[in-house]
Amino acid sequence: MILGTCAFASPVGPLVLVAKDDVLVGLEFADALDRRDALARTLERHLGAFTTREHADPAGAVSRLTRYFAGEMAALDEQKAEPQGTPFQREVWAALRTIPAGTTWSYRAMAEKLGKPAALRAVGAANGANPIALFVPCHRVIATDGSLWGYGGGLERKRWLLAHEGAAFTDRFAQEELALGTVPAPGTRGPKRA
Repeated sequence: MILGTCAFASPVGPLVLVAKDDVLVGLEFADALDRRDALARTLERHLGAFTTREHADPAGAVSRLTRYFAGEMAALDEQKAEPQGTPFQREVWAALRTIPAGTTWSYRAMAEKLGKPAALRAVGAANGANPIALFVPCHRVIATDGSLWGYGGGLERKRWLLAHEGAAFTDRFAQEELALGTVPAPGTRGPKRA
């Protein structure tokens, strides 16, 4: 079997796309070598032995990503994608594709929507094993308190993607700005309160 592949330079770093005919079967961050290796093993386990051939726009995914990064959020929804995994993983990934751009779900809400409220960790693990980043938008799942939590591509990318989509989230690690004149002098405890 021959799978079409290409590298795509995106605002969140280079991406590697893999397609079987007109269906996207993989998308991973190029610098995540361990995740790329895991993707190759998953594809071989589910699709059989394969080789890859360079393709300018595998399954039309490059065109859709270009539109998405230009601000057309719905472009991701148009992509035909078939992530390879266990039945439970595929169920989680199908649910992820129903989260609209600009919206977030918590891991707890995700487990509840799947009718498996006790499967919180399994839902998190399936999110982490997602083989088609962006098009299966696991970046839209955050902690119950609204903070960013876990992302195979790194929290900086998750933060960028959610901001790009206009989603609300709490950034617990963002540096707060100090108003001018409130910086404490060296050796003091800060401004005195009246």
